[in-house]
Amino acid sequence: YLHCFLSEQPDLNWANPEVVIAMEDTLRFWLDRGVDGFRMDVVHLIGKDPALPDEPPEVAGLPHTVLNVRPETHEHLRSLRRLLDGYDGDRMAIGEIYLLDTKLVAEHYGNNDELHLCFNFPPLYARWNAESWRARIAETESVLGPIDAWPTWVLSNHDNPRHPTRYAADLRLDEAATERVARAAAVLLCTLRGTPFLYAGEELGLTDAVVPDDRRRDPAGRDGCRAPIPWDASPTHGWKSADNWLPWPPDPTRRNAADQIADPDSIFHVYRRLLELRRSLPVLQSGEISLLEAPEGVLAYERSLEGSRVTIAINTTDDEIDWIPPGETLISSLDSYPAAGRRALRPYEAVIVGQ
Repeated sequence: YLHCFLSEQPDLNWANPEVVIAMEDTLRFWLDRGVDGFRMDVVHLIGKDPALPDEPPEVAGLPHTVLNVRPETHEHLRSLRRLLDGYDGDRMAIGEIYLLDTKLVAEHYGNNDELHLCFNFPPLYARWNAESWRARIAETESVLGPIDAWPTWVLSNHDNPRHPTRYAADLRLDEAATERVARAAAVLLCTLRGTPFLYAGEELGLTDAVVPDDRRRDPAGRDGCRAPIPWDASPTHGWKSADNWLPWPPDPTRRNAADQIADPDSIFHVYRRLLELRRSLPVLQSGEISLLEAPEGVLAYERSLEGSRVTIAINTTDDEIDWIPPGETLISSLDSYPAAGRRALRPYEAVIVGQ
């Protein structure tokens, strides 16, 4: 009996051909019904060393999840890819590859014959400052670019505190500053080269719920980011009962879907404007990316495609910085309608500038 997670969660034995057949039949069941693709949980664990050796002493304290890199996994992924490619349309698979080294993550793209996309988690753990993000972007591009693998970007998920919660704790931000950083992070997420993934509630700027010990449900302590989404300001916030399995995220009477949608200045509409701009500008969909020189504390990069260029500048500090890229400001994280002619980035402001 082998388990990499809770003792109640046995791993499937992919070395057993009957297991492989059953899992592939499961995929066919859904593909035959028109499903476009799958998010495959910790899929780098499906191949294991058949000898099941102990971990080397120097890494024995780490979970096996972050250590399992096996050729058997790649054999299984190539087989799954052939199955997906046998269907009409753009069927795809994205894998959760919880290896904290982008080079190891990249191996699971194969030679364009394994996963279509791989979650790359090191950027999720980057601190909110320009230097950390420059390093993460440069590393991702240097590793994935040469093998023509398409990057993914994620700031929050069901396994980690939401990124506004993490950044607020790290920088000791008040509520207003946390909101500004969350808006700037939205610009970052939606303008990098690759596919952005949003975690449910991210578009509302939700932070983690405070969960008392007697209401915890998850043995790993991940309840805060899994709190129910408030849909409206009513006592039940759009749910059947006001007393759900977990407490509400902070300030649900104001930070709920209905109120955010009704407020054109809310963070919800920042995301909406970003996604609309991304759909309308091919340069933001598939353009190249180049990191730019900028004042200390500013992360700046350019996206370019066939003569079209946009520049993104993100002030990761709480100071106003007397610098802004030349051109027309298409989006500001802080304004519904950016003012023309500004020469400075406000604290925790991000802008997209067209040239």
